[in-house]
Amino acid sequence: MQSTTAHGQWTTFDWWPPVGWWPEAAGDLLVPGPSASATFVLPPTASSVHSARSFTAGALAGWGLGELADNMELVVSELATNALRHGLCLDDPGRQHNVHLSLVRRGPLVTSAFTDPGASVPVLRYPGPLDTGGLGLHIVESLSLRWGWSALAPHGKIVWAVLS
Repeated sequence: MQSTTAHGQWTTFDWWPPVGWWPEAAGDLLVPGPSASATFVLPPTASSVHSARSFTAGALAGWGLGELADNMELVVSELATNALRHGLCLDDPGRQHNVHLSLVRRGPLVTSAFTDPGASVPVLRYPGPLDTGGLGLHIVESLSLRWGWSALAPHGKIVWAVLS
C-alpha cells in the first residue's frame, strides 16, 4: 500500500481507512460500482474474533452481499486471530493495544483490512503434519482474490484480503 498524507505516511493512529482507499496491489481488480466502508475496533480479548465475524456478517448483509459472508467470515477469523496473537505489543505500555478491522466495499469486491501495532509480518508457513496450527494464511490465500500487507509508520502494519 502506498499511502501518504500531507504530513507523510498513514499511521496506525489515523487509519480508518482514508476515503477511497484500496490496496495498491489489488488496484487492477477494481470495477465500477457502489463503495462503502465500516470499521470495528477489536479489544485484546478472545471474544473479539467472534465479534469481528458477527460485525462482518452484518456489514455484508447490509450491503446486499450476504453471499460473501461464509468465506469472508473465515478470512476475518484468521486475520483477526493473527492480529490479536502476533500484532499486539501488550508488554509496551506506550503503544495502543487494539486491532482495527475495516471492511471496504468497491463494487462487488470487499476488502477486509486489519491494522495492528506489531512489527511481525505475516508469512505463509508450511507446518508439519502433526502441527496444530500454521494454516491460517493458506486459508486466506485460498479464499481471496488477493491478499497482502504493508508497514505503517511509525510502527504497525495493515494486513488485507480482497474477496468477491
